[in-house]
Amino acid sequence: MMNFEKRTGPDLGSAAPVYPANGVPEWYRDAKLGFFVHWGLYSVPAWAVQHGEGVNIPTEDAYAWHQYAEWYGNTVRIAGSPTWERHQRLYGPGTSYEDLADRWDAAAFDADAFVGELVGAGARYIVPTTKHHEGFCLWDTATTGFNAVARAPRRDLIAEFHDATRRAGAKFGVYYSGALDWHVSDFPAIESDTDLFRFRRNDEHFARYSAAQLEELVERFAPDVLWNDIEWPDGGKGDQEYAVAALLRRYFDAVPEGVVNDRWGVPYHGFLTREYTDIPEIIPEPWESTRGLGYSFGFNQDEDERHSLSGAALIRLLVDVVAKNGNLLINVGPAADGSIPELQRRAMRELGSWLDANGDAVYGTRPWIRMGEQAGAPRRYTTSAGAVHVHALDPAAGRIELPAELDHATLRWSDGSEAEVSRDGSGAVATIPPGLQPAPVAVLSAQGV
Repeated sequence: MMNFEKRTGPDLGSAAPVYPANGVPEWYRDAKLGFFVHWGLYSVPAWAVQHGEGVNIPTEDAYAWHQYAEWYGNTVRIAGSPTWERHQRLYGPGTSYEDLADRWDAAAFDADAFVGELVGAGARYIVPTTKHHEGFCLWDTATTGFNAVARAPRRDLIAEFHDATRRAGAKFGVYYSGALDWHVSDFPAIESDTDLFRFRRNDEHFARYSAAQLEELVERFAPDVLWNDIEWPDGGKGDQEYAVAALLRRYFDAVPEGVVNDRWGVPYHGFLTREYTDIPEIIPEPWESTRGLGYSFGFNQDEDERHSLSGAALIRLLVDVVAKNGNLLINVGPAADGSIPELQRRAMRELGSWLDANGDAVYGTRPWIRMGEQAGAPRRYTTSAGAVHVHALDPAAGRIELPAELDHATLRWSDGSEAEVSRDGSGAVATIPPGLQPAPVAVLSAQGV
């Protein structure tokens, strides 16, 4: 996966615009856990080729065999691809992808219940997709009739998400596809990373169109997070009033404690993003790890337990990311009707239960002097309010080695019990209480370090 902060757009020399100076606010760094919601037309077919262990897809076929169900609108245009073949069988040659806008039934969507599941799983911020690369807008926009109010499901889904999120007390963000919009473009299908940046509109007309949509989202919802994707049209990277620099300045005027990501294709960014990427060490800048619970963001009905994170794996992922100075933006992909598939719900609820007991070692923490240890039983470290939290990633081992820096600290497990510490040739070792050994991660907190 590419790192977008390295893409800084055309060199405008002395004509380069003035970007905001806003950094990443403390609320975002404290939040640690957000939920993405990828829901759109792609949720109607809800399908992509299965990926996972043992699946070897040649690089040259990566886009024709794309793992992301939300890319259906592109893969269906690659003749002979598995998505194209399946679409012909199920819908027939006379049904285009965009025709699915009249088949989208969101009858099961209850925004308060849906958001309640996310907050119950520990979410401190929620970021639904307002418009993915297909160009279908999920709010009541004046810019295009290709939207969820004018077509099925005939509801302003983003307004419903926004209102429910605010009622639940969580931060609200918006995902927006800034530089890709297949509905208003006339390019061949994207079949490579090169095509990703070649087959896109960079003209002033499209830059104004994107700006108008983003301005609507900011004016209507004052989102705490602006999560842009796949950059911004080059025609909107100058010093014009509709260009991204001016858009971001107006955004921060409206939402002073807001935050943006790094996918704008300009010299300014907020937090870094890392997508489906394992980060080996602490990143000094604030960053965010994002991925689906499975191999796709949009719901893929063919994925099962073999392709999706268990609750235990999700908890360990969160701990690993937080120990390395990151937030986790984990994605839930609803079915077309707005329900959360049970496979995803189980993992989410297990995460929420674990955070109920161990949230103090996650929320509001910062990295310690190192993220963990390379030798011995796997563990990660976080720190907050003078405490160091040792996260044992394999509690079933029954013991965990302690770093020398904790030799004189007061040690307690998350169940309130005092740690039993012994010494062997490698140093101090804490015995994990039997009641915590079945947990995905056991937490030992050290005070007085």
